Amino acid sequence: SDNAGGGYLVPTPFVQEDGSSPRGQIIARHQAVGLAAMITPWNFPSAMITRKVGPALAAGCTVVVKPATLTPLSAIALATLAHRAGIPKDVVQIVPSSDSEAVGSAFCSSPSVKKISFTGSTGVGKWLLERSASTVKKVSLELGGNAPFVVFDDADLDQAASAAI
Repeated sequence: SDNAGGGYLVPTPFVQEDGSSPRGQIIARHQAVGLAAMITPWNFPSAMITRKVGPALAAGCTVVVKPATLTPLSAIALATLAHRAGIPKDVVQIVPSSDSEAVGSAFCSSPSVKKISFTGSTGVGKWLLERSASTVKKVSLELGGNAPFVVFDDADLDQAASAAI
C-alpha cells in the first residue's frame, strides 16, 4: 500500500510572501528498502550495531551485519538476544570474517543487498561507494574516525573531562 511503513505530514517552515501560514507540506515516509548490509567498527561495537540495526528493523528491513574483525562476539551476542526476543533468524544475520574486503565486495555486488551502512575510514567508505555504484545501492556513510570534543573558555573543565570519558 502507499502507506507502508507509516509516516507523517508537517507544514514547511516557509511562509507565504505576506507572512501568513506555511506555503506547503513535507511528507516523511518510513519505507523498507529491503536487505540492508551494515559494516561496523571495532569501537563501541554493541552501540554501533544497535544504532544501525534498530532503525532498519523499525522500517521493515532485514539486516546482515559484518562486525569488525576484533569484535565479532558482541555482534553474535546481540543477534542471539534479538532471536530470543522473537526476531526471526532470517531477519538479523551476522557475518563474522577476517576478510573484510571479500565481505564488502560481496555486499556491494549482490543484487539482494539494497542498502549499505558503513562507519569507519574515509578510504574504505570511498571504496564501498565506488563498488556499490554498479548496483545503485542506497549508501549511508559515517566517515573520518575523528570525533572532536570542543571545550570553550567558559566551560567547567571538570564537567567537560567527565563528559569526554
